[in-house]
Amino acid sequence: MLPAVRTDEEWDAVVGDEAVMRPGAEHLAGRLGLAGQTLRRYPEGSFPVYAVGDRQVLKLYPTVSAEDGRTEARVLEHVQGKLPIATPEVHADGEYENGWRYILMTQLPGQGLAGSWPHVPDADRDRLASEVGAAIAALHALDTEPLREVLGPPDWRAFLAGQRTTTVARQRARQLPELWVEQIPEFLASVPPAGEPERVLLHTEMMREHLLVKPSRWTLSGLFDFEPAMLGDRAYEFVAVGLFVSRGDPRLLGRVMAAYGRTFSPRELMAHTILHVYSNLPWYFRELPAPPEDTLDSLAETWFGSA
Repeated sequence: MLPAVRTDEEWDAVVGDEAVMRPGAEHLAGRLGLAGQTLRRYPEGSFPVYAVGDRQVLKLYPTVSAEDGRTEARVLEHVQGKLPIATPEVHADGEYENGWRYILMTQLPGQGLAGSWPHVPDADRDRLASEVGAAIAALHALDTEPLREVLGPPDWRAFLAGQRTTTVARQRARQLPELWVEQIPEFLASVPPAGEPERVLLHTEMMREHLLVKPSRWTLSGLFDFEPAMLGDRAYEFVAVGLFVSRGDPRLLGRVMAAYGRTFSPRELMAHTILHVYSNLPWYFRELPAPPEDTLDSLAETWFGSA
C-alpha cells in the first residue's frame, strides 16, 4: 500500500501526502489486528506517526530510513522501565511493504512540554529542568553493551573528525553568514579534544518537543523519539538540552546539570553544536537569544552558560 521511498526527494514528496500515507497506515493497522480503530496523525515530527485509538501509537519508517526503525525498537526495548520517566513500550515491530518498517507502541500519558511551557510557573520550570537532568543521568548510566551491534558510531573520535571536515560546507549550505562561517575552524581548533570518551547511550534530541508533562502537577510523564540514538560522549547530549530545553536560560541549564551531576563548559557544548549531525546554526539563531558580540565565544556563553 505504500510506495518504495529510497531517496530524500521521494520521501519529501510522500511524507506529507495523507492520500498516500493514510491508506497504508490503515492497511497496516488492519494487519496488526486493529481494523476499525480511529487513526489520528500527529502533526509534528519527521516520520508519519498515528495515534491508534487512545492507547497505542503506530510509527512508520520509509525504505530510506528503515534502519531508524530497527534502532528505535531496540533502544525502546533496552530502556523500558529503567528511566525515571516513561518511555513507549513496544507491542510489535517489523517490516511492512516495499522496505517500510513500523513500530506499534504504547501511547504515553500527558501533553507536549513544548506547547505547555508558556503555562508552567517558574518554580515548576525549575523542577522540570531537574527532572530532565535526572532522566539523562539514568539514561547515561545504562549498560551499553547490548546495543553496540546496532548503534554507532563505532569510533567516536573518528566520527567527530569526520564531522569537522564537513562542518563549514554544511553550515554554508544552510546559508550561515560568512561572518560566522569563517570563525568555525579556529574555534574548533581552540577547543581541546576530550580524552577517550566513555561511550554512553545518547538520545541526541532531548528537547521539549520530545517530552510529555502532566499539567495537574507539572511533572514529566514521558520521553519519546529514540530513532536518532547513538553511543558517544555524554556532552553531545547537552547540545539539544541547551538549545531546546533551557533555550539560553542559564538558570534552567544549571538546574539540568546539577541534577545530572556534572557540568560542561559553554565552549565544549558550542563545539559539539557545530559538529552535531543535525547542526543548523541559522535555525538556532532564529530561535534563541542573540549574543552581545558576533563571536562564537559570545554565542557559547549566551546559549550554554549556566547559573
